[in-house]
Amino acid sequence: MTESIHQRKAEHIKWCLTDEVLGEGITTGLEKVRFIHNALPEINFDDVSLSTSLFGETINTPFLISSMTGGAALAGSINEYLARACEARGWVFALGSTRALIEDEQFRQSFKVRPYAPTIPIIANLGAVQLNYGFTEAMCQTIIDETEATALVLHLNSIQELIQTGGDTNFESLLPKIESLVKALDVPVGVKEVGFGIDGYLAKQLTNIGIQFIDVAGAGGTSWSQVEKLRSQDKVKKQAAEAFTGWGIPTVESLRAVRANTNQPVFASGGMRTGVDAAKALGLGADLVGYARGILKEATDSVEAVMETMAIRERELKMAMFGLGHQTIADLKQSSRVIID
Repeated sequence: MTESIHQRKAEHIKWCLTDEVLGEGITTGLEKVRFIHNALPEINFDDVSLSTSLFGETINTPFLISSMTGGAALAGSINEYLARACEARGWVFALGSTRALIEDEQFRQSFKVRPYAPTIPIIANLGAVQLNYGFTEAMCQTIIDETEATALVLHLNSIQELIQTGGDTNFESLLPKIESLVKALDVPVGVKEVGFGIDGYLAKQLTNIGIQFIDVAGAGGTSWSQVEKLRSQDKVKKQAAEAFTGWGIPTVESLRAVRANTNQPVFASGGMRTGVDAAKALGLGADLVGYARGILKEATDSVEAVMETMAIRERELKMAMFGLGHQTIADLKQSSRVIID
């Protein structure tokens, strides 16, 4: 089993570097969001600030590298490059699933990025369904201890697990287990999807049990039904996965629903490609904006390549803010110049 988990992580990286993993017949909804340009912004571009806060701490940008990988040989260098770049530019870094960290020490080092990123928030990650497959609160504490993470996010990936070879498909009675874990850990615990979105009712349920942040991870970007379809050798599963290429809640729809149903921080990810996309998400109430596949190729190259892409995203967001006349992220989040057609 441990050999297959590492093989699976390596294959995930390989396929996510291709365009074959994109969903079909569904978009993020960002194309329907537009800005009312402010021709006279009345601010100095040099004073535009991306600074914001998370978990009570000031951070340099509202940007997040969303959970991608870990537990494979290539993942070690990818995570190092991402962590170094996040530290240099003040982005939040979310690790890929840390299940492999517990189940096999071989690639444990690929998750230990704190030495490369001593000051930024680092978010560890585990599939929520693992709480039904023997993962204890003590194991989750070990993940926090080993990664020196600032927070833990539990990912919800029900459709992915159905297509994945040997997937874990018992999602029964997870809410009370999540609630218990929230109480047991002394770091913030959040919940995220993996590209199919979270609805408003679930956001309310999660908030009621004490979840401290939600990453909507909406549809319109990478489709994990597509990823697992490409990996699968099971003809029935491959054919069934074809029917789900357009599955999920578009990122914008999910973001608006979650924002309306929680007072906790909301992260917007799922198909984010530019800093203008980020401005749209922040203008709709997101607190952080996450990129994953859109920065993965650079992360297989070098720290410098990642930092260059980050600098572009930051510049795009600052330009959008200037074009709206907003000097701070707080101003952008309250903007009346972001509208939906």
